[in-house]
Amino acid sequence: MSETKRGRVGILTAGGDCSGLNAVIASAVKYGMSVGYDFIGFEKGFEGVLSPMMYRTLDARAVRGISHLGGTVLYSTNRGRFGGKKGVGDGNQIPTDILEMAKNNLQELGVESLIVIGGDGSLSAALQLAEYGFRVIGVPKTIDNDLAATDQTFGFSTALGVAVDAMDRVHTTASSHHRVLFVEVMGRHTGWIALKAGLAGGADAILVPEFPFEVEDFVEFLRERKESGSNSAIVSVAEGAIVAGKKSYEIAGSSEVKFGGVTTRIMQLVEAIAPGEFEMRATVVGHMQRGGSPNARDRNLARAYGVGAIDALLNGEDRVMVSLRDQKIRTVPIRDAVSTLKAVRSDTLEYQVARKLGVFIH
Repeated sequence: MSETKRGRVGILTAGGDCSGLNAVIASAVKYGMSVGYDFIGFEKGFEGVLSPMMYRTLDARAVRGISHLGGTVLYSTNRGRFGGKKGVGDGNQIPTDILEMAKNNLQELGVESLIVIGGDGSLSAALQLAEYGFRVIGVPKTIDNDLAATDQTFGFSTALGVAVDAMDRVHTTASSHHRVLFVEVMGRHTGWIALKAGLAGGADAILVPEFPFEVEDFVEFLRERKESGSNSAIVSVAEGAIVAGKKSYEIAGSSEVKFGGVTTRIMQLVEAIAPGEFEMRATVVGHMQRGGSPNARDRNLARAYGVGAIDALLNGEDRVMVSLRDQKIRTVPIRDAVSTLKAVRSDTLEYQVARKLGVFIH
């Protein structure tokens, strides 16, 4: 344990949960204590920073044995008074009185800097707090793997494994009953899970937000498969897939975009064009992708990010997010990290491979 006292650090997890959050917390606290920091963990994201505050002391005992656990011991929320975005590119200005409350509460507890573990929306909110005058270090968290400023986010690898397992399991029932079986996975604005899980899981069609498609083309693809003797099909669908020029979502409150129903809509449109031609079923993997223990890759990446956040503090950095680039942990400005999403492109390796294998992906 270091004899140097470096100050108090706050940690919070915001937005949707994912596997690996606890590994970030544990490694940040363990390494941070060894170099002289002490820690407070805020519960339920930024809501724990606001009045009435919800927090606890984080020390070696508090984080012992949590790295393999899914979810977050600090709890989280993607609603509340600190929403930074409604959706991709849709900024949400946090009121000044809320920023003032957060800053004052942190200072009253003696917290000098805040580690925010979150995705695009949470880090956008963190940036507003930083610009209001409080020191912030960001850690990238999203199972969608869509933050452009880092090569990979923790939680993605585990979520991908869950989605591939689901596709492996539905192959047999699809072939046994000659069905078209849709597997809907997460991915509001980008299709990394649908693409990589679809390719690994042997999907015949992959539908992602980056490449809108027409139902007529999809029906023609299914008909050609049937005529060639392939009486079943597996379709990997991102929840944000664009069919007939539209996404399937609704605005649920002032700061949350709720997706859902894309697969049902696709099936309805297919049935309208080709009534009775295909027996279709849907499996929505849903929140199983977020839950459970992180796999080895995500545990190691999460630990590296936790250590990287402390190194950023030691280096005197502010308003930065730790990032994985070329197998090294670096830092990038939070503003750069949230300015754009990393999208599937036509030159993406898995996209190219899928097209050459005859997978329907437009």
